[in-house]
Amino acid sequence: MEKIRYLCSMKYLPTLLLAAALWCCTAHAARPISSPNRRITLTVNAGEYQIRYGGQPVLNIASTGISSPQAIAARPKYSKSVSVDYEMLSGKRRHCTNRGREYVAEIEKGVRLVIRLFNDGIAFRYELSGVTRPPQEHTAYRIEEGTRRWMQRWTEAYEALFPLSTTGASKDHHWAYPALLEPTDGVFVLLTEANIERGMSASSLHNDTSDDLFRVVAAQNETTLDGNWHTPWRVAIIGSLADVVASTLVTDLSNPSQLTDTSWIHPGVAAWVYWAYNHGSNDYNIIKKYVDLAVKLHLPYVLIDAEWDEMKDGKRIEDAIEYATRQGIHPMIWYNSSVGWVNGAPGPKYRLNKPEDREREFAWCERLGITGVKIDFFSGDNQMNMDYYIDLLECAARHHLTVNFHGATLPRGWQRTYPHMLTTEAVYGAEWYNNVPTFTAKAAAHNATLPFTRNVVGPMDYTPCAFSDSQHPHITTHAHELALTVLFESGIQHLADRPESFLSQPKEVQQFLGQLPVVWDDTRLVGGHPGEYAILARRSGNTWYVAGINGTDQTKTLTLDLRFLGKGHLATIFADSGKGDTPWDIQTAAPIPQEMTCQARGGFLMVIPTQK
Repeated sequence: MEKIRYLCSMKYLPTLLLAAALWCCTAHAARPISSPNRRITLTVNAGEYQIRYGGQPVLNIASTGISSPQAIAARPKYSKSVSVDYEMLSGKRRHCTNRGREYVAEIEKGVRLVIRLFNDGIAFRYELSGVTRPPQEHTAYRIEEGTRRWMQRWTEAYEALFPLSTTGASKDHHWAYPALLEPTDGVFVLLTEANIERGMSASSLHNDTSDDLFRVVAAQNETTLDGNWHTPWRVAIIGSLADVVASTLVTDLSNPSQLTDTSWIHPGVAAWVYWAYNHGSNDYNIIKKYVDLAVKLHLPYVLIDAEWDEMKDGKRIEDAIEYATRQGIHPMIWYNSSVGWVNGAPGPKYRLNKPEDREREFAWCERLGITGVKIDFFSGDNQMNMDYYIDLLECAARHHLTVNFHGATLPRGWQRTYPHMLTTEAVYGAEWYNNVPTFTAKAAAHNATLPFTRNVVGPMDYTPCAFSDSQHPHITTHAHELALTVLFESGIQHLADRPESFLSQPKEVQQFLGQLPVVWDDTRLVGGHPGEYAILARRSGNTWYVAGINGTDQTKTLTLDLRFLGKGHLATIFADSGKGDTPWDIQTAAPIPQEMTCQARGGFLMVIPTQK
């Protein structure tokens, strides 16, 4: 009899084990971990982490792991509350705060998966012990085919478009951050990463094994570790488009600045030679024109671009610097990083690579009165480049130089850690009117996508506001171009056009450019949809700036919900007249309208003073 009972129990053992396993999974799924407001939850479901927003599934983390892919088997344990409260010197919001909950899962021996859930998203990283080399990571996101997404193919300089698609199929299966998804109507997820430290490489997304499985793949890293290490934060900003645009999660997760004196860091607007004169920075007289423009428009800066080391007509860069500083204009100058495009590229080259050369060069800049450096042509996201960026930032700080990285990687929170890094390129911007005819037809829709993608994660040196044409024409309107100066956030806003064009604009436009803020106390999305239109409101002090653009080829009437401003305010409104000979429609002391009709590829800008 005992033998029969034993055999019966053995017969049903697999069934009992399966039932127990299902019960465990159900128990875990029934007890999700959540953000403080409980809108964002994470559960274990079918061997994956399922992230929900308002009860709707929005993203699955298909695998985690370091030594090998790990099926999700355990609910993370609650660890602690986390909060941040800090000030930014530039960016979408001066005073940033956030609260979250941190959970920890022991996924392998010596490997902890640390997960933080905030009200505006989720972040996680691996913390390791007992390692001497950065190991391979096995994080993968599952993005179902059919999901609407705006994703950029990966390039070293992050200069590509964000076309709308519903598939992960591509030629190279390699994608850049940030990646914007709309997994369900009206709910968006923006994938990126944050807090690259010395000894780390940046990562990107590969879906080479399956169109719907996007692996997080770190670039080459050959550093030697002392035992303890962690990865950068893998970040998903989650919520409405307004939540995504307003989020500061990337800087919330990044290391605070260690600078004790930041009094020398002054964001501002610059006159910029290159867009109109690709080789103008070796010509003293052309530089002089842009210095004079800065004086007339009351701009603080002029940027002298590539080839200043080959000045013509017996002039030297010192002559141009002396002229600018004598006029009260602060000069910034360009360098080739000499790790990316070197052969055939412009100079100066090889002045920043060795520590001793870098110190000497930046000391020379400081002595001459140069206030910032633009450093160009990097070669990817590997650990060598990441460390080189940090070397440059640390040396620049010692010599009170602000920094603008071009031909460079995406900002991943360095604008908080190194507040003198006022902007980076990493965008398919107005410079592309110089390169190929493609941008002419694509620019309006692309411009209406960037506020929801690239510019969410950090400052963007798009170099906006061109009323005239470069090598290839633009078909966006004057008001569209002016709106970009507010719509796009950058700690140094480089105005692209030639002096004659700016000085031929109405006095109201010139006055606006001379008073343009680049540091914002608040940023709000008023309305928009990627590629179609975008309306942002930004506040500087007691003044709100509302910028809107139409990304389509048809006239569009845009609704303005500005009730948060209160009643009784008047605005200066810059809009398009639709007339070729007099393109502007400018109203002063005008009531705030409830809607604006924008012509094809058009735009508008409002300046609205308010009281506290």
